[in-house]
Amino acid sequence: MDINKEKVKAFLKETLDTVVFVVIAVIIIRFFLGEIRWIPSLSMYPTLDIKDRIFVERLTRFYDTPKRGDIMIFYPPSTELSYDAWSLFKRLIGFGCTDVAFVKRVIGMPGDKYEIKPDENGIYHVYINDKILEENYVKSDYSKCEPHMNCGPATIPPKQYLMLGDNRGNSEDGRYWGLLPEDRFIGRAKFRFWPLTRIKYFNHINYDEAK
Repeated sequence: MDINKEKVKAFLKETLDTVVFVVIAVIIIRFFLGEIRWIPSLSMYPTLDIKDRIFVERLTRFYDTPKRGDIMIFYPPSTELSYDAWSLFKRLIGFGCTDVAFVKRVIGMPGDKYEIKPDENGIYHVYINDKILEENYVKSDYSKCEPHMNCGPATIPPKQYLMLGDNRGNSEDGRYWGLLPEDRFIGRAKFRFWPLTRIKYFNHINYDEAK
């Protein structure tokens, strides 16, 4: 009987050690390296489609800041983040976390003057420092900028960003909720691995300048 108790204790200890190890490993990987996310909407279509699976890289946030054109995952201003121990733990392990995250593209950088307005043909564009930003990834028409929307002209303060979806006619983005503070970023979308027919690495877009 005593032998069985010792075996049970040894089994429980081994199981607990394994669970603790796995949880710590998950936290380290998610916090320092990256995580997997799935796309729930068409706001970034056609770059990202519904139910695409992407790998979100988090390592570079320790030594670099987002660049124009980067596809970023972040907590929008409307998401109220709790910082108690249990909430932080759930965000770190990725299970049971209900905090809403968005995926959009960095369009305006700190220090930029931006404005979203129609050209002489009535087609809306983003103007960065008074020049049209060439965006060949945008595949849908803009909805009009209403007076209550954040369409500029305005200069972006330090450590804030203008985030827009590629599907401009169907995206709840910075036009509606304003600029994004830098500390709300989660990570950078690096590649899509599912579905297999749409595997793609997201290269950084090198803008010579806004044209």
